[in-house]
Amino acid sequence: MALTEEEFAARSTLIGSVTYDQIKNAGENLTYTDTLELAGQPTRLRYAVRYVNSSGQRAAFSNFLAIEPAAKIAQAPVLQNFTITEDAITLTWQPPSANIDGSTPVNLLGFNIYRLDETQTEPAQTPINSALVSGAKYTDKTFRFGSNYRYIVRAVSLGTEGAQVESLNSNALPVAPRDTFKPSAPIGVSAVAATPPRISIFFAANPESDIAGYNIYRSTDPNLPKGSWTKLNQSLLTRTTYQDERVEAGQKYYYYITAVDQAGNVSDPSEVVSDTVP
Repeated sequence: MALTEEEFAARSTLIGSVTYDQIKNAGENLTYTDTLELAGQPTRLRYAVRYVNSSGQRAAFSNFLAIEPAAKIAQAPVLQNFTITEDAITLTWQPPSANIDGSTPVNLLGFNIYRLDETQTEPAQTPINSALVSGAKYTDKTFRFGSNYRYIVRAVSLGTEGAQVESLNSNALPVAPRDTFKPSAPIGVSAVAATPPRISIFFAANPESDIAGYNIYRSTDPNLPKGSWTKLNQSLLTRTTYQDERVEAGQKYYYYITAVDQAGNVSDPSEVVSDTVP
């Protein structure tokens, strides 16, 4: 049923006010939360906003927003744990066991996941999942090492007229992923001796996207502990070739390579290759 502005003014109740400073600091979007106690009963509500100046003069009402809360909305889930791997953060949670009015079975379509960074106090309007999550686990592959996050999950229920309705927020789960994962060992290493005396080292680039460079080590004794081999480069190599010209004719040299990522993690040694200078 449509209401005129006069009818709305006569039947409405003032539920809150927002100060000028709050409006000024809110940016483009201003949020107000109306906490309802509906005891599971569907009720149609209408909201409107209007400005009031310092003299108490009131502007006309904004457009009316009609809301009909769903009768049965799932309780909020409980975030329980997370695991961090090199390319994913996996979250697990406990699904709700009842609706907010205590009834069962749970009115549940799935879950939405929200991720907050250090600058956010409230979740963004769009979840990080592209489609409703049906299980109680989600894998986030869009995170960045070195950031501090908080995750929340909301249950999604079927509301009135087929609309999807989210639950209240779950508990917030803080996650601070740090890169402690070493790269894979370089592969495809070869050594080719030539004259004038030199040995060229070739190897394949590592597949990891955060590789900072490589170190190359040499020894004339293949049985020497690898920690005692001589590192030939002073700074990280950023190319996959190296010319060793500090060699002597007739001597056999052995080499291995390690990869280093941007977090300073060092790979296992590559296979050892060798050649003899002519």
